[in-house]
Amino acid sequence: MATTYITPVRIAKGKSIQCTFEQSLDYAMNPKKTRNGELTSSYECEPYSVATDFLLTKIEYLITTGKEPKKDILMYHIRQAFKPGEVSPEDANRIGYELAKQFTKGKHAYVVATHEDTNHVHNHIFVSAVNLDCDRKFRDYFRSARVLRRLSDIICLENGLSVIANPKPSKGHYGKWLGDNKEPSQRKQLEQIIDKVLLQKPDTYEGFIKLLEDEGCDYKRNRNSVKLPTGKGFIRLKSLSDDYTETAIRERIDGKRTVKPRENAPEPSSPKFSLIIDLQNSIKAAHSVGYANWAKGFSLKEAAKTLLFLQENKLDELGKLGEAAQKAKDDFNDLQTRIHAADARMKEITILQKHIGTYIKTKDIYAGYKKSNFSKQFRAENEKALADHKTAKTYFDELKLDKLPTINMLKQEYATLAAEKKKLYGGYGKARSHMQELLMAQQNIKMFMGLHEQDLTKTQNRDSR
Repeated sequence: MATTYITPVRIAKGKSIQCTFEQSLDYAMNPKKTRNGELTSSYECEPYSVATDFLLTKIEYLITTGKEPKKDILMYHIRQAFKPGEVSPEDANRIGYELAKQFTKGKHAYVVATHEDTNHVHNHIFVSAVNLDCDRKFRDYFRSARVLRRLSDIICLENGLSVIANPKPSKGHYGKWLGDNKEPSQRKQLEQIIDKVLLQKPDTYEGFIKLLEDEGCDYKRNRNSVKLPTGKGFIRLKSLSDDYTETAIRERIDGKRTVKPRENAPEPSSPKFSLIIDLQNSIKAAHSVGYANWAKGFSLKEAAKTLLFLQENKLDELGKLGEAAQKAKDDFNDLQTRIHAADARMKEITILQKHIGTYIKTKDIYAGYKKSNFSKQFRAENEKALADHKTAKTYFDELKLDKLPTINMLKQEYATLAAEKKKLYGGYGKARSHMQELLMAQQNIKMFMGLHEQDLTKTQNRDSR
C-alpha cells in the first residue's frame, strides 16, 4: 500500500501569496515529471490555473469573513508514494484523486499530480485550505495524518495493492518508510551472492566467476562487472564495499582475508506464516470467479478494514487472533457480570429500604393491635397498615437476616454500588466494541479466505483436466 504524509503550506518568507502558490504547484505540475500533464487531475479547479483558482478562493474568503490570520495556511500538501513496480502511473493518479475526495469529503478543491520520473510512482496532492463555499477553512484536526493513512490504505487494498505488515511513520520515500523490512539493494544482494559462492571455496578467481555464473549472474570481463539474475544493469565490483572488490575477493580465495558472511547469505530463511499477508494475497486475488459470488454478501472494503485492524493490533497469526478474541470475550462477559451483579444488589437494596420504611411506619400500629388482644374492630380500622406490616415481616423472614440493616447503611452501600456501576459502564462500550471487532475479524477471515481457497481448488481442478 502507499505511504502518506500531510503538511501545511504557508506563505514563504519574503514572497507573495501568488509566488508561494506557484512555487509549490509548479514543481508538482512539472511536465517532465507528469508526462506533459497527462498524469494530472483536479476537482473544482483547472490544472493549468490551479494557483490562480486557489488564490481567488482565498481572496473571497477574506472578503466574506473579514479574517486574516498572521500565520495563514494557503493549502495542504499530501504526498502519497507507492511500492515500486506495483501500480501504474494512471492508476496511482486515480487512487490519489479518490483519496483526496474522501479526505476532504468533496468540500475543497484539489489537484493531483503523479510523478513517474523515479523508481517509485508517487502523488503530490494540493488541497485548497478554503472550502468551496469560501466561508470555512480546513481544520488539520488531531490525528488527521492517521485518518489520511487509513483512508489511503483502504483505497489501495480495494485496488489490490500490497500491505506493509508493520508500518513505521516517516516522511521519506517508500523504501525508507519500510525500514528494516525493505528488500536489500542490488549491491547488497550481489554481496550476499558473493558470500554464498565463496562458501563453496573456489580455488581460483576464474572458478569463483564460474560459480557466480552458475547462480544466474552475468559477468562482463572487460569491465569486471556483474548483473544479477533479476537485475536491470551491471554492477562494477569496485563499487561494492571493501570486502567485495576484485582484490578483496582474490585475497579471500587465497585465505589472506577473512570475512564473516552476511546474515542469511547462504540460503534465504523460509518466510514466517503471516495472517496479514495471507489475507492480503486473498484480497489481491479477489477478481476470481469465486469472489463474484462471495462479494454478494461481503464487501471488499470490509476485507480491507479487517486487514488494517489486524495490522494495527499486531495480530499476524490466526492463533493470536483467536486468543485475543477469546480474551476480549471473557473480559466483556466478566464486566457484564459485575454490572448485572451491582444492578441486582441495588434493586434488592431499594426493595429492602421500602420494606424497612413500611415496617417502621406500621410498627406502633401492630403493637396496638397486639395490645388489643388482636381485636377484630382494631384490625378492621387498620387493615391496610397491618397487611403491609405482615408483608414486610414475611420479606425479612425470607432473607433470614440476624439483624436488619439501618437505612443509612443501605444508602451508603447503594451509593458505593452506583459509583462502581458507573465506573464499569465507562469501559463497557469500549470492551464491547473491541470484542465485536475481533469476532467480526474472525468471521470475515473465515468467510473471505475460506471462499478464496474453495475458488483456488476449483481453479486447480479445472486446470488439471
